Amino acid sequence: MLFNSLQFAIFLPIVFALYWFVTNKRLQLQNALLLISSYFFYACWDWRFMFLLMFSTLLDYFTGLEMQHAKNLQVKKFWFWLSIIVNLGFLGIFKYYNFFTESFASAMSSIGWQVNPLMIKVILPVGISFYTFHGLSYVIDIYKDRIKAEQSFVDYAVFVSFFPLLVAGPIERATHLLPQIKKQRIFDYKKSVDGLRQILWGLFKKIVIADNCAEFANQIFNNSAEMSGSTLFLGAIFFTFQIYGDFSGYSDIALGTARLFGIELLRNFSYPYFSRDIAEFWRRWHISLSSWFKDYLYIPLGGSSGGNWMRIRNTFIIFIVSGFWHGANWTFITWGALNALFIMPSIIMKTNRNYIDIVAKGKQWPSSKEFSQIIITFLLTVFAWVFFRAESIHHATNYISGIFSSSFFSIPQFEETKQAYITLALIGIFVLIEWFGREEQYAIAKLGHNWKRPLRYAFYYAIIITIFIKIFLFSGQDQQFIYFQF
Repeated sequence: MLFNSLQFAIFLPIVFALYWFVTNKRLQLQNALLLISSYFFYACWDWRFMFLLMFSTLLDYFTGLEMQHAKNLQVKKFWFWLSIIVNLGFLGIFKYYNFFTESFASAMSSIGWQVNPLMIKVILPVGISFYTFHGLSYVIDIYKDRIKAEQSFVDYAVFVSFFPLLVAGPIERATHLLPQIKKQRIFDYKKSVDGLRQILWGLFKKIVIADNCAEFANQIFNNSAEMSGSTLFLGAIFFTFQIYGDFSGYSDIALGTARLFGIELLRNFSYPYFSRDIAEFWRRWHISLSSWFKDYLYIPLGGSSGGNWMRIRNTFIIFIVSGFWHGANWTFITWGALNALFIMPSIIMKTNRNYIDIVAKGKQWPSSKEFSQIIITFLLTVFAWVFFRAESIHHATNYISGIFSSSFFSIPQFEETKQAYITLALIGIFVLIEWFGREEQYAIAKLGHNWKRPLRYAFYYAIIITIFIKIFLFSGQDQQFIYFQF
């Protein structure tokens, strides 16, 4: 079930009504309803993979209890490593088995040995990377004595499978979400209206920005050998806004939906394309994943405590692992390594914490220095995104070499150029709205609050009408979210 589908538009009001008008003030019933609704939400994608989600949930629930009751450290370690190995084993089989076997066969053929490995022909279970990381953080936190094991299976299962975040995050922590699940929730009208507003903005990002950009990004990337340098650069720009609109749009819908049920999820995006360096970009892009790798990989590896060599090594490790987490392809690993290279100057010179607050805070426009920093950081990000989007390393290198050809200075030419310029205009409007709303949790959180009511409602209706025009006039089917494949 997609957030941008008719099914979800029917599903959400039904669950909302049952939650507040039937099970209201009965916490156990509310949590049971959330669990049933979440499993139904997941089963609508493919019910055959429900066993994997339920098995992972049961495994971590019981290993958590066993660690809590372990009589000595050796027993505790046994249950800890059982959970880690089984969870990563499932993730490895479904997501990485074919990659490793193909890479091994390719390496053997390069030295003259022909290998015909057994391949697994199975689709990747949607959301497996996300709910696996939920469970891993829970088990690690119990092992490290940061939290106590959850006694209620229903409460723990809701933490793992809460439907707004189940298939594409944000990646939650038990320390943040479980206490909210166990606490009585009271309907808050203002919070619900705010949630609906964030859902609206998320749908605009996905349907109007991301889906429009996808049409042209796909056209250009899929026919890159025939395109001029200027067209290829434009294709990279379209993908840059496609992936941002798609993923941050999903996160906005997830956070807004959770708020309808009185639950606050971790923020996942904070205007990353307004960053002044790559270090700031990674504090603002996919925040829940970046912080997960920091807490559960970077710091256990030694963090920044061992001098420059330790910081450089650990930074490369987390970025390469982050790239590999996104997909079983050398393009993702290269994308991660590129970002590690881009962030190196600030790591070595210890300037990676220079930009904590949002750019030009309290001001209308950035300074010329800030503007140039934003542009340089944005262009580096665009360069790296080419590897993320390309089908192979060869495709990416050819694409980039095509950009840096003499045809870069030509006028972009491809099918439906006029519609592409309309999309560029929409991107321009979108960037302006994001800029003026950059100090809030999401761009339209307070935009228009001081306007007269007719003007404020006209703004919201303009967004709604634009979404409906895109859905009914220019889109034949619901477009899946990019991060479903991860």
